[in-house]
Amino acid sequence: MLRALAVDDERPSLEELLYLLTADPRIGTVEGAGDATEALRRINRALESGPDGPEAIDVVFLDIQMPGLDGLDLARLLTGFARPPLVVFVTAHEDFAVQAFDLKAVDYVLKPVRKERLAEAVRRAVELRAAERRGAAPRIPVHEPDPDHIPVELGGVTRFVTVDDITHVEARGDYARLHTERGSHLVRIPLSTLEERWRARGFVRIHRRHLVALRHIGELRLDAGTVSVLVGGEELQVSRRHARELRDLLMRRP
Repeated sequence: MLRALAVDDERPSLEELLYLLTADPRIGTVEGAGDATEALRRINRALESGPDGPEAIDVVFLDIQMPGLDGLDLARLLTGFARPPLVVFVTAHEDFAVQAFDLKAVDYVLKPVRKERLAEAVRRAVELRAAERRGAAPRIPVHEPDPDHIPVELGGVTRFVTVDDITHVEARGDYARLHTERGSHLVRIPLSTLEERWRARGFVRIHRRHLVALRHIGELRLDAGTVSVLVGGEELQVSRRHARELRDLLMRRP
């Protein structure tokens, strides 16, 4: 059973999170902290107590946007410890997902928190903590795509996006955002890796940040020396170094 700490500066959100965690039978104890500074003091006591001590904490459920020291700052501080607690971010903002997983977060749960989604985060934390006690297992599972599908997470459920449905891909550091006509998904795969894997499937690099599927290009636009393409209703710039290759590929396309 996990020993948990929930951190949120908004009292109603903290109370709701504490209620949901207390109701989960895999949570043994749970405490609350109203800001990251208070949480850091509590975590320091836990680390001094040791992993099996009475003050130990297995996992921190952490809000991001808080006054003063925010959740990302606290997570960065924790990476400096030899055996820090696991971190699950619980936030209303999806824009920090890349930074969160760069900091080895176990999960990234969006508010308003659903019971089923939080239960999935708890399951991951339980499995990772158990694996760590056995002396193995990475903190973050990395999903590798098969030739025709790529796994993405939607509301705590892993589903598969067909590669042929992807219109373009946007680089986000070591991550990539896959765009389809029905939405977008962030996956932990570098754009350069997808470029190599999907070249034979008709994907071409048009910019250091964008990979596009030739079959989804609706228009090629030339304007005052600049080149852009219309893909899935979105206009994307084509860099000079890729413009000639793209024109040649489009001319040869059936």
